[in-house]
Amino acid sequence: MDYEKIKSIIEGLLFVVGDEGIDKKQLASIVGIDTETVEDVIYDMIEDYKREHRGIQIVQIVDTYQLTTLPEHAEYFERLATSPTHSSLSQAALETLAIIAYKQPITKAEIDDIRGVKSDRAIKTLINKRLIKEVGRMDAIGRPILFGTTKEFLDYFGLKNLEELPPPTEQIELEEDDEDLYLFS
Repeated sequence: MDYEKIKSIIEGLLFVVGDEGIDKKQLASIVGIDTETVEDVIYDMIEDYKREHRGIQIVQIVDTYQLTTLPEHAEYFERLATSPTHSSLSQAALETLAIIAYKQPITKAEIDDIRGVKSDRAIKTLINKRLIKEVGRMDAIGRPILFGTTKEFLDYFGLKNLEELPPPTEQIELEEDDEDLYLFS
């Protein structure tokens, strides 16, 4: 296999594993090369990133490698993390946010039921952007988390209160046979 292709594959694998990282034995097994070649490739990638003044780096933590951002850029990442109004929301996040806004307080299971797909990532994004938060727990088996909107949500959409929400274009309805869902309507 071409050396540049191996570098590209390893870079993609490091990106996919995220902050969990991946060890050289796993990389070698997945790519189909020996661990010495993995070490050589990663060393070359580290040097390439430095030479090209890239915004990412490869770090080794114990026996795993991971892609990280450069520490000297931390202030910019903090600005991004603390500025929900300057980043856009995906369609999934917008759908999830609309459901929460109109049906709050609501559980993740109820959101998933309405959307017809899992909403884990969208909920995590909305929490990270401080547009939603945990507002309590449902008094049911497992005590599922109830989500609601935040003041930042109102600010993001320029609303004074939830009564200023426009009427939904489509009726958001929950399953009629699920009595627990109507406790908060």
